[in-house]
Order: sequence, then C-alpha cells, then structure tokens
Amino acid sequence: MLKVKPIDRQEWLALPQDGCHNVYAQILVTKPSPALVILKFEAHGTIHEHPADYDIDVICLEGEGIVKVGDEVAPIKAGERVRWLAGIPHQLWTSDSTMKTLMVEHYPEEQDS
Repeated sequence: MLKVKPIDRQEWLALPQDGCHNVYAQILVTKPSPALVILKFEAHGTIHEHPADYDIDVICLEGEGIVKVGDEVAPIKAGERVRWLAGIPHQLWTSDSTMKTLMVEHYPEEQDS
C-alpha cells in the first residue's frame, strides 16, 4: 500500500550564524541522511564562508546568486546545482536579486560501535 507521510515543516527561521544576513531556512527533513533544507535569500543575502563536515548539494530553485567553493567563484541560477565537498570552504550570496535553494546535506553514515 502506498504510504504518504507528512513532514514536520517548520516556519522560516533566520540563519543564526555570524556572517549570515538576509537568509532564511525551512528544514524539511533531518537525519537520517540526506537532510533537506530550503534557503530563501533576500537581496544582499549571504552565507558566511565556512567548511562543512559533509558534502552538500546546492540546487537553485528560483532566482540567482553567486557561489564560492575554495578559490573558485561562479554565478548560479534557477535550474543549476553545485556540490560543496566536505572540508572545503564555501559561500553563497545574492547581490540585487533574490534566490531560493534546496540544500541536500549528505551526513556521514553513523557507525555502530
């Protein structure tokens, strides 16, 4: 039998990290991996430069922005994706435009002790 399950869809919350401005998150699915988060960028929104402990796929759903991975910078727009590899500093921001992204966070599998 087909099972359709609700998700605990939270309200939009401002990213709390220092250096993040005008970006709001809505968590759709958490662990187990992958986690799914929608980010909504207002004009001049930014996620500070930082590495993660896991790979993240960034899929631009609407609008456009700029992505930086390591020393490389490129525009990103609706219908495009980029992968942030674990351990490499990354950053995402908008200038005068807005953007909505889907973040697919690939947490490492937990090991049984």
